[in-house]
Amino acid sequence: MIEEKKSLNFIEQIIEEDLKSTHKKDDLKFRFPPEPNGYLHIGHASSICLNFGLGERYNAPVNLRFDDTNPIKEEQEFVDAIKEDVLWLGFKWAKECYASDYFQQLYDWAVKMIKDGDAYVDSQDSAAIAEQKGTPIKPGVASPYRERSVEENLELFEKMKNGETSEGAHVLRAKIDMASSNMLMRDPIMYRSLHKKHHRTGNNWMIYPMYDWAHGESDFIESISHSFCTLEFLPHRELYNWFVKKVSKEGDFIPKQREFARRNLSHTVVSKRKLLQLVEKGIVSAWDDPRMPTISGLRRRGYTPMSIRKFADTIGIAKRENIIDASLLEFCIREDLNKTAPRVMGVLDPVKLVITNYEEGKEEWLETENNPEDEKAGTRKIPFSKELYIEREDFKEEANRKFFRLSLGKEVRLKSAYIIKGESVVKDENGEITEIHCTYDPKSKSGSGSEESLRKVKGTLHWVSVPHAIEAEIRLYDRLFNVESPDSDKEKDFLEFVNPDSLKVINGFVEPSLEGAGVAEKFQFQRMGYFCVDKESSKGNLVFNRTVALRDSWAKQK
Repeated sequence: MIEEKKSLNFIEQIIEEDLKSTHKKDDLKFRFPPEPNGYLHIGHASSICLNFGLGERYNAPVNLRFDDTNPIKEEQEFVDAIKEDVLWLGFKWAKECYASDYFQQLYDWAVKMIKDGDAYVDSQDSAAIAEQKGTPIKPGVASPYRERSVEENLELFEKMKNGETSEGAHVLRAKIDMASSNMLMRDPIMYRSLHKKHHRTGNNWMIYPMYDWAHGESDFIESISHSFCTLEFLPHRELYNWFVKKVSKEGDFIPKQREFARRNLSHTVVSKRKLLQLVEKGIVSAWDDPRMPTISGLRRRGYTPMSIRKFADTIGIAKRENIIDASLLEFCIREDLNKTAPRVMGVLDPVKLVITNYEEGKEEWLETENNPEDEKAGTRKIPFSKELYIEREDFKEEANRKFFRLSLGKEVRLKSAYIIKGESVVKDENGEITEIHCTYDPKSKSGSGSEESLRKVKGTLHWVSVPHAIEAEIRLYDRLFNVESPDSDKEKDFLEFVNPDSLKVINGFVEPSLEGAGVAEKFQFQRMGYFCVDKESSKGNLVFNRTVALRDSWAKQK
């Protein structure tokens, strides 16, 4: 069978065209450039998969470069988390780089631009600079400091670097064109004064480069062939090229910026600023809260690297922004875990089931399959006894013909065990059922080979033996927001749309094989969904996060 060749996305088409005209295969080099001011989210995962995926496709190096140009918001914690996320997704970078590695070179180039008349120190405040920039239909007005002498500019710029001027007193601006139709070309700021300690360079620098100045020059220094950015950076491309041209000479290898559309995930937000608000206001517990769209949050919830990479591959690369339904991400993790997660039994809302004709004190260890989707998964033994827990919703005293679970006078099979028949119930003073009494057919044991064991009944229930049950804390997670696009209404605070039922904590019971389950181990609780062991779990205190339900319950609500 001939495998169908996958069509190229428009980014790959750009590279292929360049390979035919301007580039050699050995020229190809990519980068992933996160700012270490927060944790990476599912949108970053798509960018990671794009850049490192291109590296794998073309056997080209990919740098991990931290855009650490703002010491106010950046921390080593975020650097470490980003590296962990990239590695967890299964990618390795060729070189670990930082914009701060190039601070001296960037400064030297800025000095040269001042000497060449291409940059000047502006001593206005930010409000005045913004007003003078004009509007898209009204040209800007030149700063009164635009024609400062080279000598004065150099002197002020050095004082800025040494911290001899106050924060906000001066900025360094590129001298381009105050009448340009592209607002970003109207003498953009290259440096601002910040008397803040940097997590890598300490107090060595009192000025820090702006993103537009550091970005293209870092690409140029590293000989990046293709610099892929999200669509909001399209207007920045002209400035990117202008800056690179100022520091390069004829014959130098010039990087190329190209843009792709950001993909937003429904029922959440992916703005780092808004994610930070969720953390700071205590709406979620931390950046890795399993409700967060961060990679660390998805990992803690039980998502796998392959499921996220599959999601990124499925949504692909586009030129237009759109919202991706969270159901697609959930579909990807179901598909992955269905093949790999062991099937176990856990009862989330227990009610006691007593088998009246089962011998008192007797226990059996029954064989059950670990995963029918995996031939190598094998089997395990589970204990069976007179008293079991089943799900409360799996029993009705009276039921119609479409209810295929347990009811009085009807039969069901207990998974990997016997056929039982509902006989009676015991209730408390409030009419709540506390026990269900039933009888079992001793000849109907699963896999016994007897004629009775082959008898068919319509319902099969999961269960846990009461004497052997392990109590566990179960955390049931739902969508973090109860609307598809919580930050689309500019007149409302996105926090108004937080789903109050995004987390429900209950106590349930699981089979004894899970007693020693380790952090991040993943399981399918029969009929209840996929779960993983949370990092707060410990011996004697099992905690499970529900990764995803077995079916998409949200589809019914649309």
